[in-house]
Amino acid sequence: MNGLELLVLGRTLIKLGSTAMPTLGSPDAEMPASVRSVLVDVTQHPDSSIGEIAARTGFPQSHVSASIARLQEHGSVVTSPDPRDRRRTLVRPNPSAKQFLIVSGDPADDALLQALDDPRALPEVQAALRTLYSHLVRLP
Repeated sequence: MNGLELLVLGRTLIKLGSTAMPTLGSPDAEMPASVRSVLVDVTQHPDSSIGEIAARTGFPQSHVSASIARLQEHGSVVTSPDPRDRRRTLVRPNPSAKQFLIVSGDPADDALLQALDDPRALPEVQAALRTLYSHLVRLP
């Protein structure tokens, strides 16, 4: 595989991932996949700091901070100072807005199936993606 093929594959995976990302209930509240990614992380890891979210998502801290501000304006998250270190901000889902995050059971399967010429290849593609993820993504 050369650099161009790797780049094309990466862009294709980004498009598929964006399609498979959970949505926010109302159409007027739709946000970019990168912002929704931050919200999914906050939902899965409540009371995380901006730095922890950045480390898990791979986004720059500035993007995470801007996403949190946008999600806070939308009412999806709430923030508070870390009682152990007042310089850090902790983020958690807004309990009254949780119902707006719509997550399906296997969110990537439908997007992958739509992209495949042969649906029987889904298990092989899923296995290959899991292998790539395990070798290339370094989470804290």
